[in-house]
Amino acid sequence: MRSPGNGLARFGLAGLVKCANFACCEKIMKKKIGVLLSGRGSNFEALAEAVAKERLPNAEIALVLSNRENAPGLDRARERGIAARAIPSKGLEREAYDKLVVAALQEKSVDLVCLAGYMRLISPYFVAEFPNRILNIHPSLLPAFPGLEAQRQALEHGAKITGCTVHFVDENLDAGPIVMQAAVRIEDADTVESLSERILREEHRIYAESVSIVLEGRFRMEGQRVITSGEKV
Repeated sequence: MRSPGNGLARFGLAGLVKCANFACCEKIMKKKIGVLLSGRGSNFEALAEAVAKERLPNAEIALVLSNRENAPGLDRARERGIAARAIPSKGLEREAYDKLVVAALQEKSVDLVCLAGYMRLISPYFVAEFPNRILNIHPSLLPAFPGLEAQRQALEHGAKITGCTVHFVDENLDAGPIVMQAAVRIEDADTVESLSERILREEHRIYAESVSIVLEGRFRMEGQRVITSGEKV
């Protein structure tokens, strides 16, 4: 029977140090995501699945926040063992509330903020604290149909194609630079519900892809245009 020392000697002290340093660096390199939601959090779950299945191998969701204490997305986060908390927004002005949210995100050293059905406008203060580090997913091909009920807007306008958009968040509603879009054809028999369901499948796909692009730095900005590439820019 070999002694434990034989194995260590064969591996070598330098190898052990290298292995330990690699494990340490790997942990440090993990990018932290903060997710903001107001409801069920299906896009949060899509991101959590992408992390779990290593489609976002160097990322972790550090915190899920909601402005509503009864948001189902908070329970879904806790079931996954992810830190989740509510910061009720009732009675607070936008910037005063955002200062509480920003403090919570900074406490967790969040690198990227992802809005996932977050039903509040972000203040200029919030944007300034996370420049080009806030993403949103919207259920239309922006700049068409911004704001609420985008699917209903598309149907009422008789659009033939709609879809979803991942964009950086700025001070204006659904107006920040676009990272990625996916088109969805509108069928004659579509209802708001059926169209929303098909758009949502595309949302789940492109949100994770967009997060990967941003966290890995595989993009550059040219005015309002986001130029993406396969390598870090």
